[in-house]
Amino acid sequence: MSKSLNVKIVMAFMLGISFLSLQASSIAVESEAHTDNVVVITVDSTNLQFSPSEVVINEGQTVRFFWSGEFLEHNAIESTGLFNSGNPETEVDYSFTFDPGTNSTYSFICEPHESLNMVGAITVNPACL
Repeated sequence: MSKSLNVKIVMAFMLGISFLSLQASSIAVESEAHTDNVVVITVDSTNLQFSPSEVVINEGQTVRFFWSGEFLEHNAIESTGLFNSGNPETEVDYSFTFDPGTNSTYSFICEPHESLNMVGAITVNPACL
């Protein structure tokens, strides 16, 4: 076999493994995204955006920032410092619960990609009584 063909086979194999691992993490995130108290925000790497970029929740709910296997490093930082997922990473699993009294709208950014408009917003409604 030629060296070029070997390289192509290895690349195809690596792409296949990457696709399968992304599918597995996506399934895990989707199953948790359907719980009543947790809203999951991921990364759309193709467009350098949060997905979804805007969410509406109630006090007492949790927002989970989750991404895995990204080529670029990302983070999620709220503009007043209320929450901070830490340094930009290719693997992030960070959750923040909005306690009673936190109803407001919060803007957040990805520090390395803020200039590319990688921003989002979380609107927190008062808790339902």
